[in-house]
Amino acid sequence: MVAALVVILVLIIVGGLTVVGRSLRVVQQYEQGIVFRFGRVLPGTRPPGLTILRPVGDRMQKVNMQIIAMAVPAQEGITRDNVSVRVDAVVYFRVIDPIKAVVNVQNYMFAVSQQAQTSLRSIIGQSEMDQLLAERDTVNRELRRIIDEPTEGPWGIRVERVELKDVNLPEGMKRSMSRQAEAERERRARIISADGEYQASKRLAAAANVMARDPAALQLRLLQTVVEVAAEKNSTLVMPVPVELLRFFDRNAPAPAESQGVASPPADTGDAELAAAEAAAEVGGAPPVTEIADAPLPEIPEAPVPELDEGVIPPVPEAVPAPADTDATATSAFTIPAGLDEEPGTTAAPGTTADPGTAGSPPADGH
Repeated sequence: MVAALVVILVLIIVGGLTVVGRSLRVVQQYEQGIVFRFGRVLPGTRPPGLTILRPVGDRMQKVNMQIIAMAVPAQEGITRDNVSVRVDAVVYFRVIDPIKAVVNVQNYMFAVSQQAQTSLRSIIGQSEMDQLLAERDTVNRELRRIIDEPTEGPWGIRVERVELKDVNLPEGMKRSMSRQAEAERERRARIISADGEYQASKRLAAAANVMARDPAALQLRLLQTVVEVAAEKNSTLVMPVPVELLRFFDRNAPAPAESQGVASPPADTGDAELAAAEAAAEVGGAPPVTEIADAPLPEIPEAPVPELDEGVIPPVPEAVPAPADTDATATSAFTIPAGLDEEPGTTAAPGTTADPGTAGSPPADGH
């Protein structure tokens, strides 16, 4: 009798523990519980903590509410500019409606993966190669919009962000891009070199204007050049003519009356522009090439042209016209200068009056 009571008590205790074990469930902090009672979903979800269910007819399914990072396999496609690329990405999403994620889709993880792969192929065909390489933020936003549109409403899944991991290009395209980058660097190097030469020429022009105003500066520069040449241990040194000697002959040479005025010293060109260029170089680099090309050139004064006095030019003697009865055989008329018609032995021109004593005999041929 006592043994039977013990057995019954043990069965009651085991049954109670079984019922308690089926009725109590623990939901983690990052989970939500969905209760199915006889196959029907109860409205609302069970919050994190201890949850009591009916031992008969209730079944609870837990849904993870954390953000899930899913790697999208690499997809091959042809861009809009006909370049074959291979792109892979990462999708970050989370469940916002546990009931829809469990009831409306069989396996939301697999569904999101397939949707991300097809959307990635679509975005590759709509974009150009430069956009995939340089404008990834725009591509990521568009890809997120395409994936999130069919998943948030019916599936209860929100795509937080999408990131392109890697864009693989063909080897031929990589070589072409390397040549393009090399050509671009070469162009920039040439522009910087030309800019340096331009600024150096401006400085040389300004230094030449300063030394032209003071002859002593030219002589000091000459002596400095001689010292530099002598330092190379040359056997022969050719000394040029001193500048002061040339200026001495220039001052003593007679000058035209119109050019006696003292010419103004040449303007110092390039100081303001070079100061602006140096300030720009200290702040952020050399000035743009367009500003250099549009810089005005210094004006060169025109040399005065002396005017000639018309009274100094001697008059040209006019030819004496021949009279009407001039012999037809005469070919031309000439003019006898003053003083020559009085000398003996001269022959007068046909049609002119001459002294009988001085006129010569006609020629033998009778003309």
